[in-house]
Amino acid sequence: MIYRLRSAVLIVLLVFSGQLLLAQAKPARPAVPSPANSHVGFAGDDTCAMCHATQAKSMEHNPHSNVASLHGREGFTCESCHGAGQAHVDSGGDKTKILQLTKASAKTADSTCLTCHAGAHPNFERSPHAKAGVGCTSCHSVHSAGSEHQLLKADQPVLCYSCHTEAKSAFSQPFHHKVNEGLVKCSDCHDTHGTFGNNNIKSTADQNAVCTKCHTETRGPFVFEHATVKGEGCLGCHSPHGSQNARLLNVPNVNQLCNQCHSPVSAGTVHGMNSGSAAVQPCISCHVMIHGSNVNPAFIR
Repeated sequence: MIYRLRSAVLIVLLVFSGQLLLAQAKPARPAVPSPANSHVGFAGDDTCAMCHATQAKSMEHNPHSNVASLHGREGFTCESCHGAGQAHVDSGGDKTKILQLTKASAKTADSTCLTCHAGAHPNFERSPHAKAGVGCTSCHSVHSAGSEHQLLKADQPVLCYSCHTEAKSAFSQPFHHKVNEGLVKCSDCHDTHGTFGNNNIKSTADQNAVCTKCHTETRGPFVFEHATVKGEGCLGCHSPHGSQNARLLNVPNVNQLCNQCHSPVSAGTVHGMNSGSAAVQPCISCHVMIHGSNVNPAFIR
């Protein structure tokens, strides 16, 4: 009987010792902050709406509010952009204790927006707009957008024309892309958030693709390529915003354009002689496949 009692006590001691060793071997779990601690300094959307009812109302159909609803109101909120607002509330609405993006510098506003939108606009900081101090809030308005498209302050091209007055005058020329008429938009050719091309022209593997996506007849590839098309691209000959020429050429007359490169050639041929003169006969009367040809190196049909 005594032997059995000693054995039972020994077993209990061994089990207790084993549990103690396992407890010492396991690393201590880090303390998980409570939900309250993770939102220290935040007042919450409902508190913001008590004073900013108009702005709160504008968010009901705002794309940003859709992000919040996907995460059970733990995603995008007022304080995601404006910063923790409890100090602003406690001070009775002191404006210095909250981030006012409409009054902040372009750099501050941009860094706030790019917290979420950097993936969509990775080249913005190198863009001409950013370098000129034109920030997100220069074109976009979260609470009072004038356009349903991407929260723009106004529709294209009116918004673009507010700065790019030279483009507005170009689109007023006799021949132009139908931007004013609403058939083409600035953003069809330009990425306002920055690219690796000049003037925020959209970047593609073949830069002419910005034009040839619509002008498919000029795309190629061709057996006989026009060196200018490959070397300088479409803009070497065309002014896409507007021109005095029906083909949106950089100069009023096609022969004048061709002779910028080919004048030594045309001067010593039939094109420089009497009735065959290039001053009378347009170059493209014969060289009709000027963008490239599959049958003739002189681009004759």
